[in-house]
Amino acid sequence: MIAYIDGKLTYKDPAYVIIDVNGVGYEIKISLQTYAALEDGTERCKLFTYLNIREDAHVLYGFKDPEEKILFLDLLSVSGIGPNTALVMLSSMSSAEIRHALMNEDVKTIQSIKGIGAKTAQRAIIELKDKLRKEQMLGTSSPSIFPTQNNKVRNEALAALVTLGIPKNVAEKSIDAILKKEGTEITVEQLIKMALR
Repeated sequence: MIAYIDGKLTYKDPAYVIIDVNGVGYEIKISLQTYAALEDGTERCKLFTYLNIREDAHVLYGFKDPEEKILFLDLLSVSGIGPNTALVMLSSMSSAEIRHALMNEDVKTIQSIKGIGAKTAQRAIIELKDKLRKEQMLGTSSPSIFPTQNNKVRNEALAALVTLGIPKNVAEKSIDAILKKEGTEITVEQLIKMALR
């Protein structure tokens, strides 16, 4: 598998780019998120890639942000969503909006994307909501509610509370409620003390 392509951006289109790496031009399909993240003009760029091998073609998909690639792969794991549909989804909404809709079981938002019917939207939610919630809790995915500097505090407090014997789901609800009320300028110690009250 090709993990990433790092080279000179020689052509940029909303649907694909061509990156020259030592005289070889790689055509890479991209989402509108990646298109917007790439600057105009000839520049050096690095795209995190996924190689889809079909009977009739080998197609590279590229993403400026590794988080977008992770979501793309998550979407591919859903029965009925192929690479092109996943790319349309990532072009229709930001990664954070898609994650939020999936985690909050917002069928209408997912269904509003071109090519996604009610059954596919429901299947995507059922198959991905728990995985995305777990990724968010572990900090492997960008959180949609709290800023990243606060994610470390949240994770440390959650680990401490679970170690103290508090059920994980109870601890999560308590921590999230406190963070929403108190804001981001709270220490791990304060967060644990407040959650234990």
